[in-house]
Amino acid sequence: MQLPGIPEMRLREVVRAAETYGLSSPELAGAAVLGAIALLASLWLIVRWIRRPMGARLKRALSKSDEVAVLMHPNPDPDAMACAIGIAHLASEVDTEASIQFAGQIRHQENRAFRTVLDLELDQIDHVSELASEDVILVDHNTPRGFEGAERLEPYAVVDHHPGNGTGERFTDQRTDYGACATIVAEYLEDVGGTPVGPDDERDADGFVVPADVSTGLLYGIQCDTKHLTSGCTEAEFSAAAYLYEGVDEDLLDRIANPQVSAEVLEVKSRAISGRDVRGSFAVSDVGRINNVDAVPQAADELLRLEGVTAVVVYGRRDDTVHLSGRSRDDRVHMGKALETVADEIPGASAGGHARMGGGQVPVEGAAYASGAEAAMWSQAELGEDVFDALNGDV
Repeated sequence: MQLPGIPEMRLREVVRAAETYGLSSPELAGAAVLGAIALLASLWLIVRWIRRPMGARLKRALSKSDEVAVLMHPNPDPDAMACAIGIAHLASEVDTEASIQFAGQIRHQENRAFRTVLDLELDQIDHVSELASEDVILVDHNTPRGFEGAERLEPYAVVDHHPGNGTGERFTDQRTDYGACATIVAEYLEDVGGTPVGPDDERDADGFVVPADVSTGLLYGIQCDTKHLTSGCTEAEFSAAAYLYEGVDEDLLDRIANPQVSAEVLEVKSRAISGRDVRGSFAVSDVGRINNVDAVPQAADELLRLEGVTAVVVYGRRDDTVHLSGRSRDDRVHMGKALETVADEIPGASAGGHARMGGGQVPVEGAAYASGAEAAMWSQAELGEDVFDALNGDV
């Protein structure tokens, strides 16, 4: 007798063990052997369960729900949107309805182009009651935020590459060593046998198909978070890109990657460069009043290109909030932690991010209170000094 996955030699060892321990009675020996076989079979099933690919595990979790809300982080970028459409497509394979939702706004021209070119249906929410389902899947973040009641939400699943302690009730996959969350989702599709197909081949493909818009979105999500596969990459990013390649629509990819830039974004970039304060290899720039918050991180990207500059922070004020964005290619500066340090001393402020990239928001009233000044008398220049201190590790 032999069970699948259990070598015949191991079964013979069980029989000999039964004889060794004095189970000479056929009934006792037989019962012992059958019990040992059952134990080995159970262990084999457990090992097989544990070794299942993460994509298969998520697919099973999705199949347990009739409807899920795929929730992106506030003001989602291409990586978050790519993850959302990838998981929504996986959900469709098990007949689970998926609604993609987000808090905040989509303002950056690159993000707007991603949404428009791929014709994505995304729902904006302001309150936890607006979620499409009780089963919520967080993508590209692991703690709900950005809408009223977020602190009460218990996610059904979490898929992320950022640090944090958030987990899902049924599924959690957090890989902080990965350069992009879209890489993880691409692996899921490959795990379950998804075949990326180009725009001209979709009707001829058999089995589980990954359509061109999903493949294109995931590839651009990977490119976006790794600066076109030049920064923060792992082997997984290149493997995922190779897997998706056959299904990419080059026309869609070009339209997403080369959107038009507004006049204000160019103006803010100009102010960031001309008004920069450089001390050593660090640059900080106050761009003043802004209408488009997404111009701030774009200005930070531009400022980091200056020769001799290894870490930058750009900030500007919209209404009663100062928005900060930082970039670092300096091993001495963990940008996310540096901006966290700035925000820690200011009531109502929040900040964080990766070693190479970070952002934050500082309420003017809170900053004024921390400095002992009236809100109307507070100067953003004081914030710049705090930023320099954080970059230098002086706080």
